[in-house]
Amino acid sequence: DGVTIAGGNGRGDATNRLSYPLGLFVDDDQTVVIADYRNHRIMQWKNGDTTNGQVVAGGNGGGNGLNQLQYPTDVLIDKETDSLIICEGRRVVRWSRRSGTTQGEILIDNIDCWGLAMDEQRYLYVSDTEKHEVRRYQLGEKNGTLVAGGNGKWDGLNQLNEPTYLFVDRQQTVYVSDNNNHRVMKWNKGAKEGIVVAGGQGCGNALTQLHWANGIFVDTLGTLYVADTGNHRVMRWTQGNKNQGTVIVGGNGYGAGVNQFYFPYGLSFDRHGNLYVADRDNSRVQRFSIE
Repeated sequence: DGVTIAGGNGRGDATNRLSYPLGLFVDDDQTVVIADYRNHRIMQWKNGDTTNGQVVAGGNGGGNGLNQLQYPTDVLIDKETDSLIICEGRRVVRWSRRSGTTQGEILIDNIDCWGLAMDEQRYLYVSDTEKHEVRRYQLGEKNGTLVAGGNGKWDGLNQLNEPTYLFVDRQQTVYVSDNNNHRVMKWNKGAKEGIVVAGGQGCGNALTQLHWANGIFVDTLGTLYVADTGNHRVMRWTQGNKNQGTVIVGGNGYGAGVNQFYFPYGLSFDRHGNLYVADRDNSRVQRFSIE
């Protein structure tokens, strides 16, 4: 069963509330940062303090000022610079985590970004839901290199249809939530097309199917975890079995119970193997111990 570690107090903008939490990132000390979409801010919740979070970016209304965010969808922590990198509006921005930070800087603009990932060489990967592609950027560069999709919006193996969340492994393999194709794609480094690793059997609730794929995480064995948003469940797909996954949490209809979700979005793990899920319409983040 899930434990609420952030929010869960109804929708709102007080520091104990969230409003449509989407992407999230868990630091080594189990601090969780959350893209609080409708509040136009990033919230940070420290491990053990489940009553209140703190605003660590934005929170000044929605807008494109340097002190503002506009509907943030994903966030990660860049440990090297101790900063947050955030997808929001039509740009990717960076906010220092040092106290007293009141504004961010623009890293990439004029991009319809949704999801973010960073590899061990500190390359940044960004999904673009308008161009249906994923690009890799060196920090400071504006154009990037195409690494997935970019061949129009459809369901070919070289195409994506509204890619949302990303995961990149040590080999710079890019996993993409291909949201409107109801599948997860794996693009090996330098590949011209992807491989379906989950779903891709149309939209539905069978174990072979997904209904809007969102947050993803891949462990060192190559096991994939995916937030199956429209089915209100989290699924696990193992390497050897591409045909169907297993439900590890949820799948009990939508609701606010400890074993239920109401549109799960972001998904991450801490280094102790606990699963974290941003439960969008319940305005909470749930933590689970996974066997």
